[in-house]
Amino acid sequence: MSHQPLEKPRILLLLPTRTYRATDFLDAALKLDVEVVVASEEAATTADLSPRESLVLDIASPTVATQTILEFADTYPITAIVGVDDDTTLLATIASAALGLPHNPVASAKATRDKYLLRDTLATNGVSVPAYQRFSIYEDPTEIVGVGEPEETPQQKHPYSTNIPINFPCVIKPLSLSASRGVIRANTPAEFVEAFQRTKKLLHALQEATEITAQEHPSQYLLVEDYIPGIEVALEGILLDGELKTLARFDKPDPLEGPFFEETLYITPSRLSEDVQDALHHATAEAASALGLRHGPVHAELRYNDEGAHLIEIAARTIGGLCSRTLRFGTGMSLEELVIRHAIGQPVEALQREQQAAGVMMIPVPKAGILGEVRGTTAAYHVDGIVEVNITIPIGGEVVPLPEGARYLGFIFARAETPEAVEAALREAHRRLEFVILA
Repeated sequence: MSHQPLEKPRILLLLPTRTYRATDFLDAALKLDVEVVVASEEAATTADLSPRESLVLDIASPTVATQTILEFADTYPITAIVGVDDDTTLLATIASAALGLPHNPVASAKATRDKYLLRDTLATNGVSVPAYQRFSIYEDPTEIVGVGEPEETPQQKHPYSTNIPINFPCVIKPLSLSASRGVIRANTPAEFVEAFQRTKKLLHALQEATEITAQEHPSQYLLVEDYIPGIEVALEGILLDGELKTLARFDKPDPLEGPFFEETLYITPSRLSEDVQDALHHATAEAASALGLRHGPVHAELRYNDEGAHLIEIAARTIGGLCSRTLRFGTGMSLEELVIRHAIGQPVEALQREQQAAGVMMIPVPKAGILGEVRGTTAAYHVDGIVEVNITIPIGGEVVPLPEGARYLGFIFARAETPEAVEAALREAHRRLEFVILA
């Protein structure tokens, strides 16, 4: 089959239907004058986003989707594939490998999508990690911690389970969910049993919604690991032939100590000392190297305490939600534009984040219900430094708090001369907002 002439770079953007990232990535591609092919799970979505070229893919089945991409690329050559969030990371890697495009090893991408595999790979390669175990959701939590009466129903034991005692406090996590969904701290055996059952119920609901039956699917398991105390930070970076270039470090001023871990404020530049920031960079670089990651964006969550920097998670993608809007590089370049430039082979080594401080508040959900009204948006905009108030759940939409919830109420963005001024602006803007949530 003859190839269509490739007059300018053509990128394949993998955009899941529910992603927040579509507009920002498409705007970035437009600025760079690259041809864009949008791939999503639904034809209507892709047609609306990219009327010229679109693909319908089963993103959850990377092998099948890769074959569709290969057939498309046989006629329309692709310069780069960009996955915009967790759901597309593995597909982007597998398809890039099949087309001979720059990519991370497939095993590395898989490790970033499974929290147990992440811990196991890091530990195997000499990176210090908290004590961790994997349990089937069908196991009896009372037997795991030795409290209460065992459940009467037969339980499916799994070879990955161990008899190692659980340390307290500990954290229970689903293997593949993001944004702290299903993550619960337990300080006692009784809290462990309650948290285990609560996260198990969430995973059962997700299995039913997506008709997952595979025994080895990550939704069949939970990770239990020691709780790491300390301040929490986020690091945004990009890997250039295996070398980590840190693009931004975000402070998280609100304590994240559980029992749930609802993130709210991200402020950059970090107010931590240079020594601490260097330690965070080193810990991220060490983890990326141990995982075999070498190419493209990384987003890391870390904690820092008297024992140093500790990696919590690392993903082979950019920061989630709309949070990337806090970042500008060079003369106003977005993070999405930087990522696309790197993907098509343009140099990004010299690009630095702007000097001005910036931040975002992910507006937390105070209670479950239906969003009836949002008041005070105009008043929030009038706070000095506020540049955007974006309510992302529509009126009439369901709101669900963590640990079950998957969406924030929205995002507030601020820019100012100092991180302190950014934080103050975000808190004041949030104070002026009122959300009417109906039972």
